[in-house]
Amino acid sequence: MGQAGQPPPRLGRVLTIRLAAFFVLTFALTWTAWLAPASLRPGRPVFLLGVFAPAIVALALTAQAEGRAGVGRLLARIGRWEVGARYYLFALLYMAATKLLAASIHRVVRGGWPEFGDESLPLMIGALFVSTWVQAGEEIGWRGYALPRLAQGIGLGAAAILLGVLWAFWHLPLFFIPGSGSDGHSFPLYLSWVMAVSIAMAWLYWKTGGSLLLTMLMHAAVNNTTFVPLAPPGPVDPLSFDAPLVAWAMVAVSWAIAIVLLWQMRGADPVAIAVSIDTLRRERS
Repeated sequence: MGQAGQPPPRLGRVLTIRLAAFFVLTFALTWTAWLAPASLRPGRPVFLLGVFAPAIVALALTAQAEGRAGVGRLLARIGRWEVGARYYLFALLYMAATKLLAASIHRVVRGGWPEFGDESLPLMIGALFVSTWVQAGEEIGWRGYALPRLAQGIGLGAAAILLGVLWAFWHLPLFFIPGSGSDGHSFPLYLSWVMAVSIAMAWLYWKTGGSLLLTMLMHAAVNNTTFVPLAPPGPVDPLSFDAPLVAWAMVAVSWAIAIVLLWQMRGADPVAIAVSIDTLRRERS
């Protein structure tokens, strides 16, 4: 094993190749599915294939390298639920807290609260429980497969930032597809925000011993905490920085939290992040 928890050179090359394959295949499958003429409306089967591409590719690469046992180990992290209650609270309340703080900043700066949404709490809770399981389509790939392997090479904090950039760009076609929910929004703002969220989710993954259930729960909470709408008043150029004050305030709050979590992750041992070095060594064959 290399110094400071780094994998041996041979293993490092294998990890780099497999990570490159994961990202290339995931982007290719997703973007092909999302931009195909048959799937230009979200919700169609071909479109949903793109949504689940990270998990599909991760499971395929794991099966090729480690066989059925490796797939079982990866999926077993969805059942890793015995973690401290504080991590469930973090997963559930992270987005609500950042939005409330952003709304408070808006009130201080503008002298009034931003517009609040009219979604009921029971509806958001119901959507949360349904959405949590859907997030396996992404989390098996992003946090289950890619994050531990990136962390082996560059450390957990840097891996979280890089994964955030790639995760955000994976969504890029949605900013140009009418009816996707992201069309007419600022992609630069989204990129900045997703990088901060990626750090928070990497911290949660680390602290829970690689629990995909907790990252799935947090992912669902992020998507379904909608009581402070962040959409611009009208469509904007997706490549512009045009966004409401409350949206940029949320980015600022998210990064303030991310900096604290990055500081805590300085001492994280990448070998201990859900995938043992013995498991990774199997990928040399």
